[in-house]
Amino acid sequence: MKKNKQKVVVAGGGFAGVKTALSLAGNNDISVTLISDSDDFSYYPSLYHTATGGSSGVSSFPLAELFDAGRVEIIKAKVTGLDRALKHVKTSDGEEIDYDYLVLALGAVTNFFGIPGLQERAYGIKSLQDAEELKRHLHQQIIDERKPDTNYVVVGGGPSGIELAGALGDYMRQIYKKHGVGRRSVHVDLVEAAPRLVPRMPPSVSKQLARQLRKKGVRLYLKAAVQGETAGELIVNGKPIRSHTVIWTAGMANNSFFREQGFQLTKAGKVRVDHYLQAEPGIFVIGDNADTPYSGMAQTAIHDGAYIARSLIDMISDKKAPMPYRAKKPIYVMPAGSHWASVVWGPLKLHGRLGWVLRRAADFMGYKDYEPFFKASRRWLTEYERSDLCTVCQPADSGDKFDSLAAQPSKPH
Repeated sequence: MKKNKQKVVVAGGGFAGVKTALSLAGNNDISVTLISDSDDFSYYPSLYHTATGGSSGVSSFPLAELFDAGRVEIIKAKVTGLDRALKHVKTSDGEEIDYDYLVLALGAVTNFFGIPGLQERAYGIKSLQDAEELKRHLHQQIIDERKPDTNYVVVGGGPSGIELAGALGDYMRQIYKKHGVGRRSVHVDLVEAAPRLVPRMPPSVSKQLARQLRKKGVRLYLKAAVQGETAGELIVNGKPIRSHTVIWTAGMANNSFFREQGFQLTKAGKVRVDHYLQAEPGIFVIGDNADTPYSGMAQTAIHDGAYIARSLIDMISDKKAPMPYRAKKPIYVMPAGSHWASVVWGPLKLHGRLGWVLRRAADFMGYKDYEPFFKASRRWLTEYERSDLCTVCQPADSGDKFDSLAAQPSKPH
């Protein structure tokens, strides 16, 4: 008699969810369903690169390419509800999907803290759509007005804000030239509420990053509280900073699904889990959503996905108790301009070109976590391709690639 497979439903198409599904795929005792509200997997560490002229191929690729046909069922929908008694999740399409084990990896969402004007006017880089909307705006403003906005403000002194601020000035100078608007000064401001950049890092690292950004011409506003955004200004500590381009990287919050469905939450809004990342019997919460050390890091999400897949295989296939979860301290790699990065690897701290080499190696390993060696290598090499979403630019060299600038509405500046 053929044995019935145990149904594992994974909700979330980010680092943790996709890693879980990939690690379970092909197991003879388990059927895997992955629910994601997007057709694509976003590689978040490279979104800043896409936003500043890089190819979308380094930061986003179709989920269907990651899974062999038939090994994982992929459902495009948003998870909207949970029936614990009947053991099924409800989706935005009205479906009810049964599970024996449920893995929730829904990711964090942008938090504007109720600050007036930000949600309507600020740009972001949390998704490929965000990155390309920002890139489109940078070009479209020059096309529409033949005069660039030379003041750009990045809010958030964490890794994403530092990466973007370090790359934005050079990118703007490149596209000024491509649009034929001549040499102009570029002013990039980085606003951070804490007294220093990346406040969770050692002070020496914050100092090195600040020095590098200032060397790139970035003006730092530290201990700076954002109070609102208008059509042409960002209000910081009661004073205006003029700009039509504000990019928000500062705030993240846990997915509201967990509060709405009655999960036990910490004061920070993370889901309480046990030593096996289990929030409730048969329901596991991993990645950005879980109250674990280093939650919020991509490396932690990958580690969680691999762990929970191994645990489920232990329980279902091998009929043995899983090993307790052990957090793994991530390696922090933060670029701040071309060919420069800071690295914090346990007690080791590196800055400069060697840090950048390690960042490139980390990206390759990141792709390799999800794709075979050949595909990962090919994707890694697309770092050098360009995609400016512009048809009227003058190509800087024969290696540049220019896509069409879609006629889509920009933010209401």
